[in-house]
Amino acid sequence: MKFKTTAALALAGTMISTSAQAEQFWSDFSLSYLDGSDYELGDPDRQVITVEHASGHNWGDTFFFMDRLKSDNGDTETYFEFAPRLSLGYLTGSDLSFGPVKDVYLAGTWESGESFDNYLAGFGVSLDVPGFQYFNANFYHVNNDTDPDNDQLTLTWGLPFKLGSAEFLYDGFLDWSTAETNLAAEMNFTSQLKWNAGKLMGTKSPLYVGLEYAYWNNKFGVSGVDERNPSLLVKWHF
Repeated sequence: MKFKTTAALALAGTMISTSAQAEQFWSDFSLSYLDGSDYELGDPDRQVITVEHASGHNWGDTFFFMDRLKSDNGDTETYFEFAPRLSLGYLTGSDLSFGPVKDVYLAGTWESGESFDNYLAGFGVSLDVPGFQYFNANFYHVNNDTDPDNDQLTLTWGLPFKLGSAEFLYDGFLDWSTAETNLAAEMNFTSQLKWNAGKLMGTKSPLYVGLEYAYWNNKFGVSGVDERNPSLLVKWHF
């Protein structure tokens, strides 16, 4: 509880101190629909509605998503994550770029499910990788609500490309968590390959159709529970 309170107060104080000079560079909002049949731990057949919002500012960036899952057996679940990052370059007024590193951040994430709240705190970097729209790496210590604390590496990326006049986006994340008492080392590699069908329909923002694939070893830290789950995907950006 002390860790959670201290982290929340530190983040709130920092946000208040930077709000007067905050400048937003970009923002994105999207709504997704997924349909998959190979989920582990529970009903294998589920549909998921996801709301996402991301934004970039002179002080850092934010990412939020909320999943609403409904299984064919009638079970439902809501899960969300909120992940802000605060630029150390902005805080110090210095250029912290070196090599492929564009900036260094204080990074945090709040994970919340039906019966738990996990809090992650650490640092991150934005990387300049040729061809990629973005490539980020975050390193966290995880204060787990119902399990022993552990550490986590998170990678996120977005790679746009074209085939003729058709526009595609390959994006996703990789989470790797350390093993602890009653927790196996966990790796979740989930990515989406999407075609912008909105271009044919004349929409101003992308309307993607495609496939998401989850390659998840030791799901939720449960040894031997490995998920290989393809899902049909529709994602509409506003």
